Amino acid sequence: MLIILYIFTIGLLTSYSTFGKSVEDKSHYEFSLDTLKLYDQSRQREIPIAIYKPTSKVSGKQKIVIFSHGYGQNKGGDYLAYSYLTEFLATKGFFVVSIQHELATDSLLPLTGNPQIVRRPFWERGSGNILYVINELKKTNPDLDFKHITLIGHSNGGDMTALFPQKYPNIVEKIITLDNRRMALPKSKKVKVYTLRSSDQPADEGVLPTEKETKKYKMKIVKLANTTHNEMDDNANVEQRKEIQEYIVKFIND
Repeated sequence: MLIILYIFTIGLLTSYSTFGKSVEDKSHYEFSLDTLKLYDQSRQREIPIAIYKPTSKVSGKQKIVIFSHGYGQNKGGDYLAYSYLTEFLATKGFFVVSIQHELATDSLLPLTGNPQIVRRPFWERGSGNILYVINELKKTNPDLDFKHITLIGHSNGGDMTALFPQKYPNIVEKIITLDNRRMALPKSKKVKVYTLRSSDQPADEGVLPTEKETKKYKMKIVKLANTTHNEMDDNANVEQRKEIQEYIVKFIND
């Protein structure tokens, strides 16, 4: 069944829709998935996105979740590689946008040198993508709850998620990172910070807050004893998916 997204007219190149299956739990919603391409004229940048949203009306203003994928070596399609989480959040009533940050024409992520320096431009670009998407949503979906925006990102996408509120303050309410390892988490009382850590990959020095900072800024750090860094996308098994889903919903509703 084709859904025409008349609300996204700027830079719209393609769109298609699929419907999620009904679930027995009546607290869940059926959802639709729509993919399209936005175009940021100011940066001459194409931004593919996937929108996961309930197909029936949600009571109250609908909260927004913006998702950023981990590094995929510019192969494309990574914004669809976390369906266990993006689809799940849509069934919970959230308006979810997953952004494809890497294009085939982009330079590959540097694997040598100081990551905080050589990868910073990539995180800056990702933060710019997130900002553009939020601003487009304000134009096209003004009834969404822009006071309660949550950013979620895995790995390199978690690094750009961690950078966003530091570069663009007072826009998002919460950030949730899935094992970001390079960009320091923001230390601010203006944004709530949550992070799920893998069992196998340590963060660089200074990325995670000290115990004192964690308490001061009411940050939450959870280590997943049975989930590796590369098992946080759709590679996760049933148990891993359930654990991550439960933590994410808890964090958003905290």
